[in-house]
Formats: sequence, C-alpha cells, structure tokens
Amino acid sequence: MPAVGTAMFSRATPDHDTSKDCTLMDDITPDLLLRAYASGIFPMAPDAGSTELSWYLPEERGIMPLNGMHVPKKLMRLVMSGRMMVTADRAFDEVMLACAEPAPGRETTWISGRIRTLYGALHRQGNAHSIEVWDGKKLVGGLYGVSLRGAFFGESMFSRERDASKVALVHLVAGLRKGRFTLLDTQYTTPHLTGLGGIGIPAADYQSLLHQALTVRAVWPDDFSLQALRESIASLRVPAGRAPAGDPP
Repeated sequence: MPAVGTAMFSRATPDHDTSKDCTLMDDITPDLLLRAYASGIFPMAPDAGSTELSWYLPEERGIMPLNGMHVPKKLMRLVMSGRMMVTADRAFDEVMLACAEPAPGRETTWISGRIRTLYGALHRQGNAHSIEVWDGKKLVGGLYGVSLRGAFFGESMFSRERDASKVALVHLVAGLRKGRFTLLDTQYTTPHLTGLGGIGIPAADYQSLLHQALTVRAVWPDDFSLQALRESIASLRVPAGRAPAGDPP
C-alpha cells in the first residue's frame, strides 16, 4: 500500500473554514507557531514549494476525546499482539517526509520544506513529537503533532501498511492519557476518526477546552511502547453494536 499522508487529521479545507491572509514563511518563527496554537489557529502551505502559509480557524473543530476513544476488537488484537513496534521521537524527520509523500488522489502536499524546518525546530525544543510504527526495521506508519502544556495538536499521519496509522493513534491516545493531557485536537473530523470516537464541536466549545488544557502541566511520556502502555491501551474498547471504521483512503 503506498504511503498515505492525511491531515489528522484531514487537511482538506471545508467551506466553513475561516482563514486569514497568507503570510510569508520567513516571518514565521517557532515561538509564533506556539502562540498561534495557543489561540486555536493552525497553518498550512498552499503546496510543497510555497514560501507562504495560511492560518485556519474552523467553525467546527475536530477532537478525539481522550476518555472516549473506541478501539474495535480487530484493531485491538493487532495492537496488543505487538506485531508492530511503536516508538516516539525516534524518526521525526522521516515521519514528516512520509506524511508529505504523494498518494493517489493527492499529488500535492501542504507540508512544504519550510514547514518541515519550522516543525523540526519545534521538535528540537520539545514542542513537536512523532509516533513511529515499525514492521521490523521498516517504518510503516506514524503521525506527528505539536505539544503545548495539556494539549496535543495532531498534524498529519501516514500508513504504508494496513491499520498502521490507527496503531499509531491508539498508542498516542494511551500515552496522552498517561501523561495527563486533556485535549487531542484533530482539526477536522473524518470517517477514519469518527469511527474511533472522534467528534466535531463548535469553535466556542473548543476554545473553552483549549483554555483549560493550557492550564495543565502535562508530561510527554518517554516510552510509547506496548509494554509501557498496555494497561491504558486495554481500556480503549469499542462499545457493543458500534461498527468499526475503515482505513483512511
């Protein structure tokens, strides 16, 4: 299966989005990015070669309630089998590049070289993280995003093997719960996310959750392995009668 980079995670731009004027990338710093996220705003570039970005503030915001994720039995069996090894922050640059790879129906990407540089800087200062999924020594899935106090802002995910991005998301949620995070921002909703418990909420409600999360002193866990998160992962179960979602396109 070819790599699939999805905006966490869907960076498709709904008609109800509110966006500001484009800003030259040279004017953006890691500190400005963090201040934007703290205000509920996130950026993307028009294409891979662009030197500009646009700021987005959706009227409906996607979140994954950290106490409301539902993992279907088949996916839970895969996760708990340990067949795929999961790490954190081992291959941040590789994950970003994989999320930016072309895929059928999406030949361009909003993850430009300048965005990779900016988020790489956030990673080095401890405010951006990646989750990697490995099949042996092969990177087969993962995601990355921004961490700010008690909030994690999902940016993008990819799969090179079936369900690999879902495995990454399950480990992310379990790790955020362990680290006492209170908000996982997914930006928009997608069938992939809603099938696992993701919901859309009004912007005003999102701002309230964000404000609360920014008062929390959460800790990004050092270990996202199955061994470290087994108990937290096991608590994520799909309710009876709820149909699991398919893989993202």
